[in-house]
Amino acid sequence: MALWDEPGGLSIEAIRRHLWGDTFACHLYLFNEVSSTNTVLARLAREGAREGTVVIAESQTAARARLGKRWFSPWGVNLYISLLLRPAIPLRALPGFSFIASLALCDTIRQSNVMATIKWPNDVVVGRRKIAGVLAQCGTRGDAVDYVVLGMGVNLNVTREMLEHALGDEAPLATSLANETEQEVDRNLFVATLLNMLEKWLNVYRTRGAQAVLYAWHERDALAGRKVSVHGDSLHDTGWVVGLSPDGHLIFEDVKGESHELLTGEIRLLR
Repeated sequence: MALWDEPGGLSIEAIRRHLWGDTFACHLYLFNEVSSTNTVLARLAREGAREGTVVIAESQTAARARLGKRWFSPWGVNLYISLLLRPAIPLRALPGFSFIASLALCDTIRQSNVMATIKWPNDVVVGRRKIAGVLAQCGTRGDAVDYVVLGMGVNLNVTREMLEHALGDEAPLATSLANETEQEVDRNLFVATLLNMLEKWLNVYRTRGAQAVLYAWHERDALAGRKVSVHGDSLHDTGWVVGLSPDGHLIFEDVKGESHELLTGEIRLLR
């Protein structure tokens, strides 16, 4: 693992040129290859790294998505990024930060005139195809959160052929921003725009509270009113998504008309 700043690739200097504020400008780390950006940043957090520290990598060798799934991380084409927050919140408030990250991702992708939406709890999709995901992790001190690491992976310039080779039968469920726009993505500009959007939504959370974030999330919801299959710890069923609870849990109505509130699980669109 070594710091990296290759001409023509991701560049800390180029990213900083497009940042609006100072929240994420001061402690940016760019690596050629890491096991995962979340792992690196969690270690830095335990060593006392400041809020706003950002770790970016050109590739990852052992990255994981939600539910332990592998995150395809080829070199030099996508974005693998984690940022550090130190909010004074109880553990139960942690899911709200996944919503902040998915909002920022969705809005950044929409800057390219691609109609991204958010698939609960933390995937960003174009139609039915996943383009980005969020993995929020935390360290605790007693009953309080000591730090939050928000990890994000975004398919930017990965080709359809690369997705098919890596994902096989799952490839039709994935896409990239370059595939959607039919042009190469400026990754440095995308990173800066994403960090600007994260700063915006963090400010909304701090000044207007979690409900303002949930309201914006509802407007970008890919699942509301859709028929889905649900695979959770104690529920395997089909039915319809009603919406989100005030705590950000998914409200699901099964075919018998019974309502369920899901904290976690895998959701598949049926139509």
